[in-house]
Amino acid sequence: MTHIPTPRLLPLTIFALGGLLAMKSVTLVRAAAGGADAGAVAAAPAVAPAHAAPSPTQDARTAAATATQGAAAQGAGVQGLPTQVPTTQVPTTQAPTTQAAPGGQPVVPTMPAPPAPAVSAGERTVLLELRRRRDELDARETAVSAREATLAAAELRLGARVGELQTLQKKLEDLEQAREQREDASWQGLVKLYETMKPRDAATIFNDLDMPVLLGVIDRMKDAKAATVLAAMQPDKAREVTTRLAALRTKRAAVAQAN
Repeated sequence: MTHIPTPRLLPLTIFALGGLLAMKSVTLVRAAAGGADAGAVAAAPAVAPAHAAPSPTQDARTAAATATQGAAAQGAGVQGLPTQVPTTQVPTTQAPTTQAAPGGQPVVPTMPAPPAPAVSAGERTVLLELRRRRDELDARETAVSAREATLAAAELRLGARVGELQTLQKKLEDLEQAREQREDASWQGLVKLYETMKPRDAATIFNDLDMPVLLGVIDRMKDAKAATVLAAMQPDKAREVTTRLAALRTKRAAVAQAN
């Protein structure tokens, strides 16, 4: 009868405990790795170096895998099992990196400017027409301004000329008045001479005088003296003198009223 050796309980217990310890270690490492990766993503720096040193999480994973392989090797040495124990690859999460400026500040990507809207042929025609119209209005405004300046200068010159003419007219009126005064002064001596004469003698002389001289003398004589002289004159001559004297005084009154 073949003798079957009784298995040893101590190595089996150690192997089972080692496997259980490895499973617990892997679970803890996964939980720690998940929390550490979440914290790293939330507080990741703006600039990540190109070749970063191994993180504590990766060191923990490497230590857990080494402990698992050691425990498996011990169990295999006791029971004659193979020493190769498959390791579980724990996925790692790498924080996204962003490019940084030389000053250490993150570079915010800029959006390209939108292209300018294309101008259609109709809009171009309208714009050109508006520009031409504006140029015409500017030219017309310039011409109107120049014309207004010319008219203002002409008005000033005309006003100055009117002032000169008014001054000249005043001088002419003064000269005419002075001439009339001198003429009256020269006539007064002759009029006084005929007023002192007898009416018949004055009438004899008046019958032979020229009409302008006769009118000048009788017009300046007193009315009473002129009436006696006219009564002594020839009837035809007296009638003609009276008609012309009345026309002369009417014209003089009209001129005085007009002024």
